[in-house]
Amino acid sequence: MTGPDDTAAPSAPAAAADAEEAARRRRLAEVFGDVLPESSSDEPRPAARGDEWYEENRPPHHG
Repeated sequence: MTGPDDTAAPSAPAAAADAEEAARRRRLAEVFGDVLPESSSDEPRPAARGDEWYEENRPPHHG
């Protein structure tokens, strides 16, 4: 049987733990910053290639 308290917000200890975790993550981000980005701004972006290019450039040992 469900009661009115079943859909209530998270309990105070759970909310406090979430707030502490968010604060910890913020402090780590302030100290260490972001991890390295996926790619830098000076890195060239690969051109989209179709199957034809791969067929033409297949190594001989891949017959």
